[in-house]
Amino acid sequence: MDVHLITPEVVERRDPSELKDLLARPDAMVWVDIPSCDEHGSQVLSEVFGFHRRAVSDCVERNHVPKVHVYADHVFVVLHVPELGRGGHVHYIELDQFIGPNYLVTVHGPLNPAVAPEVALVETKAALRWLERGTLHPSSPFELSHTIVSALARRQADFVAGLARESGVLEKRVTLEEVSDDPEKFLDELFRVWYELLAVRTMGTMSREVYGRLCNVSTQAVPASARPLVADLADQFERVKGTADGQKEFLHGVIEYYQTRLHTQTTVAAERLAEVSVQQNDDMRKITAWVAIVAVPTAVTGFFGQNIPYPGFGDRTGFVISSTIMIVAALVLYTIFKHKRWL
Repeated sequence: MDVHLITPEVVERRDPSELKDLLARPDAMVWVDIPSCDEHGSQVLSEVFGFHRRAVSDCVERNHVPKVHVYADHVFVVLHVPELGRGGHVHYIELDQFIGPNYLVTVHGPLNPAVAPEVALVETKAALRWLERGTLHPSSPFELSHTIVSALARRQADFVAGLARESGVLEKRVTLEEVSDDPEKFLDELFRVWYELLAVRTMGTMSREVYGRLCNVSTQAVPASARPLVADLADQFERVKGTADGQKEFLHGVIEYYQTRLHTQTTVAAERLAEVSVQQNDDMRKITAWVAIVAVPTAVTGFFGQNIPYPGFGDRTGFVISSTIMIVAALVLYTIFKHKRWL
């Protein structure tokens, strides 16, 4: 747990045991950053600050959607930022905030073991650097929260920008027909990026709803001086949502175009195969017809070639009769096959 005392003159790191005395100072602001809300952190939130047990429980457990609770003298906010994991999985990195009259408490939610701990501290560490360098001079907890959440919104926007670049590469492969011979694998790539856009779009949308809610709340927990900051954060998340929406629609169009082209190619290939099959059938009918016609002389000569007496045996008339039978039978078969369009 990191405790910082912020005054117009200096930013000091203080011991957590001093918290009660620091919170009683009217001339300073206290920022408490809790990397992981363990038992000690929960005790500080409950006993030193007196936060609602449900809000403390939300800091200990993982929250799957952003949320906001407005209390009499402070606001509790849950937000997420995306982090890309293995196989296109998007991790939801959680940041919880208690924004009070003279304090800001930031709590980093439980992390998936696959995510490095420092990933959750990007925004708060950046804000601390700016404070220590003197480039950040917050006059209220809402101003400090605005700085941290703006950095979080930028990380969401950067995530969308990275996916936009990847979408452009995929679209180029589709239009230039540079897709590999495995359409299923390429479709998996397209849908993976589409899912990642959907995830960050959901984060932006829900974060926008959180700050939209704060814009409409009339309470002393959100002073008049903080309302422009809240409205600005709502606008930042609205831009993230809009950008992700546009990119998601673009990629959806690329997917539809590629699927349509695949379907067309499959249809054309099927038609060509059908044409080949029809041609093969025609050829087989012709071959069958000619084989039947050619079989007639063989059958007749075989019959007349028997070593037994038959009409015209040993006489020229036998040859004439056999030849006549062959010609007539062949003509009859030819006529039948021609009529059936086998020839």
